[in-house]
Amino acid sequence: MNIVVAYRSSKLAMKMLDTAIEHAKNYNGTIFVVTSLEGGSKQDVDEVNEARDSLEHAKKRIEKEGIACETHLLVHGLSAGEDIVEFAKEKKADEIIVGVQKKSKVGKFLMGSTAQHIILSAHCPVIAVKY
Repeated sequence: MNIVVAYRSSKLAMKMLDTAIEHAKNYNGTIFVVTSLEGGSKQDVDEVNEARDSLEHAKKRIEKEGIACETHLLVHGLSAGEDIVEFAKEKKADEIIVGVQKKSKVGKFLMGSTAQHIILSAHCPVIAVKY
């Protein structure tokens, strides 16, 4: 099973990794942790380095569990949602894990455009992990 995690370092990120690790253990899977940045003049060196460090931390956490893992920093000029959907197709992903946050007092989900694009455009099931 190929599992793609749409990853940004946050409080929610650890819950997403926990979900991916559980699925990989249950289905003998490989985890692909992916961060997408727009690229061009919009990105500064610090943001790229921070993304790399975050991906390395995620990889160590997953490999510590004995699970095969690859990390990818995508800088293709596409939106993060487009990047991740295309990457998942290339890797023949069986599922994608995204994070969503509950923001309002009435419990409505406020899904970012990245999560929404992935959920609506992916070729495979998408697991939404909420914070």
